[in-house]
Amino acid sequence: MKITILSLFPEMFNGFIETSIINKAILKELVEVEVIDMRSFTEDKHNRVDDYPYGGGAGLVLLCQPVVDAIKSVRTEDSLVVMMTPQGKTFNQETAYDLSLNTKHLVLVCGHYEGFDERIRDYVDLEVSLGDFVLTGGELAAMVISDAVIRLVEGVITKESHEDDSFSNGLLEYAHYTRPRIFEGKEVPEVLFSGHHENVRKYRLESSLEKTYKHRPDLLKNRVLTKEELEILNTIRENDK
Repeated sequence: MKITILSLFPEMFNGFIETSIINKAILKELVEVEVIDMRSFTEDKHNRVDDYPYGGGAGLVLLCQPVVDAIKSVRTEDSLVVMMTPQGKTFNQETAYDLSLNTKHLVLVCGHYEGFDERIRDYVDLEVSLGDFVLTGGELAAMVISDAVIRLVEGVITKESHEDDSFSNGLLEYAHYTRPRIFEGKEVPEVLFSGHHENVRKYRLESSLEKTYKHRPDLLKNRVLTKEELEILNTIRENDK
C-alpha cells in the first residue's frame, strides 16, 4: 500500500514516519509513505498558495491551482484522493478497515488556513473528518488516519492484535491486565489465571459489553446482539439499577 500526503508543512511528518510501528512497516516494505509539499506547485510569482476570500471575511483560502496540480501529479487509476475537512464523513474503524483492504494508493490532502477553494472538491473522491471540531490544519488528521490504516495492513501487526480492537466488532475492547498481580490492593480478576479458555472468553465479552454500556451506549443501539450478549447485557443493566 502507498500513502501520499499533500501538505504545506511536510516537516510535520518527519517524526511520524521515522518512529514506532509506522517506521517498521516502511522498512519491511509493507507500506510506502511519501509527503509532498504543495507549495512546490504554485505558479504565483510570490510563491503564495492562498488568498483572501471573495466576498470578504476572515482568514485565507487555499488556491485551486497548486492544490489541484499537486493532486494531478500523484493521482493514478489506483488512487483514492481524500480531503481532510470538518465537513467530511466522520472517520471510524470501519473506514480504516475498508481503506486498508481496498485501497492501493491513498492520497491525503491537508487543508490549512480558512479552508479550500470550493472548486478543489471536484478533484477529490472522499471527504473525511475526525470529529465535530476544527484543527489549524489537516496534517494531524492525516497522521491519525495514516496510523489507523497502516496498522491494519496485513503483516504490519498480527491479526490477533487488532481483531478485538475497540469498534472492530461494534463494542469497546475488554479490560486488559499485566504484572503485578496485585497493585495497591487492586487484584487482577482470578478468571484470567484459570487457564479455562471458555471462561476467559465469557469474562472478556462481559467486560467488553460493560465498558460499552457505561462509556458508549450509543454503540449498542446500532448492533444486533447475540442471545448470549443480550443475556449478559440484561444482567449488567439489572446490576446498574
